[in-house]
Amino acid sequence: MGKPKIRFKGYEKEWEQRKLGELVKFSKGTGYSKGDLKESGTPIILYGRLYTKYEIVIKDVDTFVDAKIGSVYSCGGEVIVPASGETAEDISVASVVEKSGILLGGDLNIITPSSELDSTFLALSISNGKPHNDMAKMAQGKSIVHLHNSDLEKIELAYPSYEEQVQISTYFGYLDHLITLHQRKCEEIKILKKYMLQKMFPRKGKNKPEIRFQGFTDAWEQRKLGEIAQSFEYGLNAAAKEYDGTNKYLRITDIDDASRKFNTDNLTSPDIEFSTAENFRLFDGDILFARTGASVGKSFIYRDSDGIVYFAGFLIRARIKMEYDAEFVFQNTLCESYGKYIQITSQRSGQPGVNAKEYSDYVFYLPTYDEQKKIGNFLHQIDNLITLHQRKCDELKKVKKFMLQKMFPQD
Repeated sequence: MGKPKIRFKGYEKEWEQRKLGELVKFSKGTGYSKGDLKESGTPIILYGRLYTKYEIVIKDVDTFVDAKIGSVYSCGGEVIVPASGETAEDISVASVVEKSGILLGGDLNIITPSSELDSTFLALSISNGKPHNDMAKMAQGKSIVHLHNSDLEKIELAYPSYEEQVQISTYFGYLDHLITLHQRKCEEIKILKKYMLQKMFPRKGKNKPEIRFQGFTDAWEQRKLGEIAQSFEYGLNAAAKEYDGTNKYLRITDIDDASRKFNTDNLTSPDIEFSTAENFRLFDGDILFARTGASVGKSFIYRDSDGIVYFAGFLIRARIKMEYDAEFVFQNTLCESYGKYIQITSQRSGQPGVNAKEYSDYVFYLPTYDEQKKIGNFLHQIDNLITLHQRKCDELKKVKKFMLQKMFPQD
């Protein structure tokens, strides 16, 4: 069969290859649907879980039904594969059911491995190696594609010694554990950020927030955005061209919806004469607002670390006066009160939109400059923590993808 490109030290023998039907036993789940789900009862896995909450090893199940006579229960260690789905790629995946006593719903192909195969290794192979590609080719159907146990029997499976299988499974289990840890931490910090936005800015009808830094007690003053910005300008009416390596072009679609960071995966440059476009270049603390379409109201703060950036025409720039803290103003645009203002103001007969005058009329409360600075810095540090964990999570996912390609034969 050959060898994968990356292996653990001490393993050199070529992998064996046999038809899956010679190595496992096949069975099917029994019919339950979403309509059968209850708030409590017997835990069940329905085939849709493998698309919406895909895991190599399913450790916990949070869907329940009232069990019927003749149902199929897991013994622990089964590998399940969807029997139907929307695309061939959808159903060419597998998961291990770790625990016993879990109901296995209809439209699930159930594979019980022999003593020669580690369950997790088998699920990884089906989801990522050559078996994955072969299964996708076998899937039949148009609007809905199907994969039967009779198809799975014919799949050629390459596998090493049981010990090496376990090593591989353990390694990817560890990677998944690290990814989960960073995802969980990221979500926890996002919840903290949402809470602090609610508590560190005054609620409707109030002029003081519920949480403040020590030493600050004065009431906040009401201001319009137009009073604290020295200017509002519309962006460049220019096409995008291939990135020149220096000058970046920021459009609405380049602002990440969740993080409000500049998404630099597909950088472009504006197709302009730069000597005449200095007014459209961003400077530290400039705040951009999306002025039309589904993204209306989306905000972004430019930082020097973003490099040389010019902004596009569907964005409006507010340049904040020096006596106010731009970070504080930006963080205010992430609050619920700002969202409600945009929701009301953006209503149009056609596409939703908010122009520069309407943005300038947005009213909010401001404390002293020193308190603005402390709040802005604190919330920005939380954003940095979210970015740190998200970046680590993304890096680990890339490592996992790379290693899956190198640790399993692909042809």
